[in-house]
Amino acid sequence: MKKIEAIVRPEKYEEVKDALESIEVRGITVSQVMGCGHQKGSTENVRGVDVSITMIPKIKFEIVVSTEEWAEKTIDVIQKTACTGHIGDGKIFVYDLDNVVRIRTNERGIKAI
Repeated sequence: MKKIEAIVRPEKYEEVKDALESIEVRGITVSQVMGCGHQKGSTENVRGVDVSITMIPKIKFEIVVSTEEWAEKTIDVIQKTACTGHIGDGKIFVYDLDNVVRIRTNERGIKAI
């Protein structure tokens, strides 16, 4: 089992969600997050004053899949959909999962996904 976390631009939320639905990925958790990467934010002029914006709003998708094949398919769809070719497109993190437990039924492993 794999857990995929993808941090993407907020304006790509609908496109990524729809792309994941189109390949029948289920069980998606989405959060609004803030952070900075190599770009370290930016400076904007607000009412005549330069303001340093170091934390950029992003969207985080969290997805658990049962196999390596599903992980690769999911990663490919996110990467192709979220890419604009500019700094700040985001990152995809992939983790191995030891176990998953469905709280309601106590099912474990792949059955709990």
